[in-house]
Amino acid sequence: APPHPLHKSIQWMVIMKASPFPAITDNVLTSSDEHCCPTLLCSLCVWPTGGIAGGIEICITFPTEYVKTQLQLDEKANPPRYKGIADCVKLTVRDHGVKGLYRGLSSLVYGSIPKAAVRFGVFEFLSNHMRDETGRLDGTRGLLCGLGAGVAEAVVVVCPMETIKVKFIHDQCSANPKYRGFFHGVREIVRTQGLRGTYQGLTATVLKQGSNQAIRFFVMTSLKNWYKGDNPNKAINPLVTGVFGAIAGAASVFGNTPLDVIKTRMQGLEAHKYKSTVDCAVKIMKHEGPFAFYKGTIPRLGRVCLDVAIVFVIYEEVVKVLNKVWKTD
Repeated sequence: APPHPLHKSIQWMVIMKASPFPAITDNVLTSSDEHCCPTLLCSLCVWPTGGIAGGIEICITFPTEYVKTQLQLDEKANPPRYKGIADCVKLTVRDHGVKGLYRGLSSLVYGSIPKAAVRFGVFEFLSNHMRDETGRLDGTRGLLCGLGAGVAEAVVVVCPMETIKVKFIHDQCSANPKYRGFFHGVREIVRTQGLRGTYQGLTATVLKQGSNQAIRFFVMTSLKNWYKGDNPNKAINPLVTGVFGAIAGAASVFGNTPLDVIKTRMQGLEAHKYKSTVDCAVKIMKHEGPFAFYKGTIPRLGRVCLDVAIVFVIYEEVVKVLNKVWKTD
């Protein structure tokens, strides 16, 4: 009998939201029809799972993202408004209350679901075409798949989402903030700058996200292959997965923070000062020196390590649950 249409649609949803770990996703995708028991509840739960996980992670770690962005926008020539991380937090809470540390959060929450779908969907699509005959994905191929996933998410979701977030955070620094909320802010940006206003710093964003995911998936794939050794079916404890994820996140932070600083400047309210991504980099180097390219590294390190660890752990555990619901051979 031909496969049930609902079963196939659920399989595709699993591909879009599954863990990037082949040994896990293969169990879901190769399950036979006679053993699968898809339900409407499962089909409805697969899509928002990644978004819920991302939303929880963002709410926990966003203050570090906020501080990182503020420090990156704080140019030496002004002179700098903040003396460091603690001073930034202190002044923000003093002037705007604790909720001030969550300014711009909505843009990331609204973008978390499509971003996760594009990232893991593209990675899974590419990795399925690049594994060897045993189904193994080595570190180099994992890097290339991650690069493709990062570029795709940058163009489709991340650039407009990050542009809006940075403008919201930068707006709070002004004497008279003009954005009253997410939808009002987006409407004002589009009205005054057109849709192009939500795609500022696209080149820097593509470079940042592409290198981000290339580094993370390369490190994650390499660590998993090292841990499993000659036994591809060896189970990985969630704690170990979390540690691997944190290491992958840290590697991406130290590897591409300069691109993140350039992206932030290109998306701020004073982006008109820069003619291009290269011009922005040249001016930062000329007026602020090389250390300016690593502004916000510490708060970004805290957020990204926790971010990557949480996302990888949750995806793996969710797919394990799916494997129990849909019995596999």
